[in-house]
Amino acid sequence: MAHKEIPRISGTLRAKSIQIPEVIWSAKGMVVLGRRIKSCLFSTDIAVIRNCNADSVLAVYPFTPQQIISQTIINASSIPVFCGVGGGMTNGFRSALISKDAEAQGAFGVVVNAPMVNENIKLIKKLIDIPVIATVINEDTDIQKRLDSGVSILNVSAAAKTAELVRHIRKEFPTVPIIATGGPSDDSIRETIDAGANTISYTPPTTAEIFSDIMASYRKEQDVVDNPEDKDAALENMLELI
Repeated sequence: MAHKEIPRISGTLRAKSIQIPEVIWSAKGMVVLGRRIKSCLFSTDIAVIRNCNADSVLAVYPFTPQQIISQTIINASSIPVFCGVGGGMTNGFRSALISKDAEAQGAFGVVVNAPMVNENIKLIKKLIDIPVIATVINEDTDIQKRLDSGVSILNVSAAAKTAELVRHIRKEFPTVPIIATGGPSDDSIRETIDAGANTISYTPPTTAEIFSDIMASYRKEQDVVDNPEDKDAALENMLELI
């Protein structure tokens, strides 16, 4: 079958948006509340969220979950958001209330961290109708008990062992929906997809890194003004950045 060229339309002001690695589009994806999702942007940066081509947002952060944070991200996002609701320091009835609020705010799902006990997941599931996503970090997790407690989706995050852990889960649970970290390269992303991940979570560059690249290009533009004799060389360098 001949390769089909996909038309790509963009605006001048949006040409610098963050593009997820194209290899992620080869994932099967999963359909959550009617939306097919192959990629999750792992970020809580609203500027990054508004300037990306990911299918969804994985809004999990290393602080106590706060409704104002989830509400702000959901309101600013044009794509589905999965909100972190605790599991470590934050749990119990508080996590359940945060989950209920996240659903009311428009979240597509709530994410519980690895330490959260199954009884707490059951409480959350009683209060909400959106999916509960459980983070899995190693093979010690009892997947069946997680599913029995009300978990609908697994979020596998095991660093360099992620693909191996996905493969291990797939052997016993061939149909459970899995989101997994893809790692730093196309090869690691492809390995995770081949292992059985439906959806890949992608960590974008930080705004500091993006600013660094932009400022470097600005400085080269300034060099053209300050040193006219170097204009041709500077222009060649700028063209390489485009």
